[in-house]
Formats: sequence, C-alpha cells, structure tokens
Amino acid sequence: MRIWLLETTKNGLTKIRSGRAICIQLRGGNSKRAVLKNLICWSALLASYETMSNNPVKDTMKRNVGILIFNDAEVLDFAGPFEVFSVTSQLNDHRYFDVFTISKESDPVRAVNGLSVNADYNFHSHPRIDILIISGGQGSRQVIHDFDSLSWVKDVHAQTELTMSICSGARILGQLGLLNNLPYCTHHDVYDHLAEIAPTGLPQRNKRFVKTDKRIYTSGGITAGIDLSFHVVEEMLGKDVADNTSRYMEYERHS
Repeated sequence: MRIWLLETTKNGLTKIRSGRAICIQLRGGNSKRAVLKNLICWSALLASYETMSNNPVKDTMKRNVGILIFNDAEVLDFAGPFEVFSVTSQLNDHRYFDVFTISKESDPVRAVNGLSVNADYNFHSHPRIDILIISGGQGSRQVIHDFDSLSWVKDVHAQTELTMSICSGARILGQLGLLNNLPYCTHHDVYDHLAEIAPTGLPQRNKRFVKTDKRIYTSGGITAGIDLSFHVVEEMLGKDVADNTSRYMEYERHS
C-alpha cells in the first residue's frame, strides 16, 4: 500500500510525498509560473501512480515459511518450493522469507530414493510459521495415520496465513477434513485414493494448482508445487518479483 504524506515546510510550501514523486504547491500562488509548476507536478504524480498500480509490490512483510518433511517424502515436493521462496528472498536482500524444514523428530529424514535430509527443526522447536508447506510422497500414506503429525498440522494450520499441500500431501489435508466440499489438486495417481479419504472433495484433475479455500492452496504432482510457489510469491509480492526469480532459476512457469 502506498502512503501519501502532506507536509508544510518553513517556507510555506506544501509537499505531497510518495516513494516516487514529490509535488510542491505554492501557497496562494496564482502566477502562470506557479500554475505551470503545479500542472507538471501533478502530471508526474499521476504517471507515478499509474506505474505503481500496474505493477505493485503488494506486501513486504517478512514471512516464515515452514516445510513439513517426513520419511519417503518426494524430494522435489519440498526442494522445489524451498528454492522458489528462498531464492526470492536471496535476490531481494533476504527481506521477504525465512525458509526452513520441519520434521516430527530431530533424526535425519530419508526421502524418496534415499536422500538423507536433516530438518532445521522438529515439532517442538520451530519458530512461528506464516506459510506452511506440506510435502507429498509415498510417506504421506503413513502420516495420515500418525496422530502426532496430524495434530501438529491441524494446530499450525489454525495460525498460518497460508497452508499449501504439494502433490500427495493433499492426503493429509483430506484426512483432517480440510478438503470437504472444496476443490483440490493432487498427483494424478492419488486422486482415487484421495476420493476415499475426502469423498465430498471436488477434484480438479486438469489444473496445476487451485485455491482450495481462503487460506489453503493445493497443487498437482511434484513440479506443480514449483508453479504454485511462484503463484503465491506473485500474489504476495507482485509479478516483477516472481518473474525475476523465475529468470534467475531459468524456470518457465505454468499456470
């Protein structure tokens, strides 16, 4: 949001300030010179406002992005979003996001195909989470039967600005009843199983990702989580910021 400030100086001038323009109006000035100055100033101000409106930076608050991982999590489900959010922050003086991984315990997590990952935090040690990202993978089949993991996701989601499931991570949201009567995406091989978990959910098989409700996004399989992450960055920070990240990553976005 752009804030305009009116300021009266010692010389009796009124300044209209923004981050892009300063207008000076001569108090009581009726001369042609004063009128011309005002016309030029207001024209510049309107042009500046139009530029900001067409390409705004929407929100510069720094957010904590917590990514849930577990044994047999799909690597790109967590590594893809990690890259998008962390690189976005890296390219902007680390202003926008702190990105970290979380697992149930402090032991190393063994992802799909054997990658060993040491999460930054466990369920009892992590900082506040503004954006929760739930990985998918074969391990999500076990997570939906783990009371502690489900309770943790439920409690954290209650306080997040946004919760995102990637790929088969939608199983976890479905198990918690968060997809009931709502549209969702997941991996193409998981729709049948998710229909058993959340029979009233509304599968969106032909979409890369979907806004499930006001605070939940769900994505399709694996690389779709990267596209969802770019979408969220654009929604929060504007198209220029998201496009700059995608150029740096040499990634062609899909919607």
